[in-house]
Amino acid sequence: MNVDFTPDPDLYPFEPRWFDSSRGRLHYVDEGDGPPLVMYHGNPTWSFLYRDIIVALRDRFRCIAVDYLGFGLSERPAGFGYTAEEHARVVGELVDHLGLDGYLTMGQDWGGPISMAVAVQRAERVRGVVLGNTWFWPADLPTQIFSRVMSSYPMQRAILQRNFFVERLIPPATARRPSPAVMEHYRGVQPSPAARVGIAQLPKELRAARPLLDRLSREVPAKLGAKPALFVWGMKDLAFKPGRTLPRMRAAFPDHTLVELPWASHFIQEDAPGEIAAAISERFG
Repeated sequence: MNVDFTPDPDLYPFEPRWFDSSRGRLHYVDEGDGPPLVMYHGNPTWSFLYRDIIVALRDRFRCIAVDYLGFGLSERPAGFGYTAEEHARVVGELVDHLGLDGYLTMGQDWGGPISMAVAVQRAERVRGVVLGNTWFWPADLPTQIFSRVMSSYPMQRAILQRNFFVERLIPPATARRPSPAVMEHYRGVQPSPAARVGIAQLPKELRAARPLLDRLSREVPAKLGAKPALFVWGMKDLAFKPGRTLPRMRAAFPDHTLVELPWASHFIQEDAPGEIAAAISERFG
């Protein structure tokens, strides 16, 4: 199925672009000129999350932001499993189709492991790594508990029927409460239970994707660890608390710069887009 939603051009002033992957039709943004910067969203967001960062950087970088299948304006294809491994495979096809070389990769939330899964297979083409409020290793105990709760029948029903992830998780995970117009852009691309299957699957993947995450825990330091890295971290995030996640990030990427966002919560792109854009420019401009 396809989603019938037209973004507000004042909020999302980008030309829509489309790629027919092996599994379905992918929507993405490709704006500006300069070194390529590929941006990966998490759950339950889409490329709209990066809108202010793209506007701030497109005079210096070629900004590419993708909607995974099942998210944003991309197709919800029949027979697609919406697993992290499948998302990485499809976005990898787009990276290859665009012929990206010397590219920067940025991921937040599920965009961390998905971006890293794409990058480890194309390490020689990756110039640098940007990560924020994310991870790329098997889930710890609090995350496993979250996964179990969100995978339960009542919560799966709430996610599918009541759009629980959008309505109940986005507002408290932002320090700067999204406006009604912004919320409508997260809500509008998930108009029905059938459109939300991808959102419902990713909480299950926190445990189900253990083989992928276990592999990334070894391959990211081995294949990407020598790359220059930038960490932009919302310090008020309860999901990826800095004390629990940053030491492992630092160990994986010795050549790193850390920019703390003291007031920002989980959705750092909503809370601190200007600071993130400035940090990327300073590190990689």
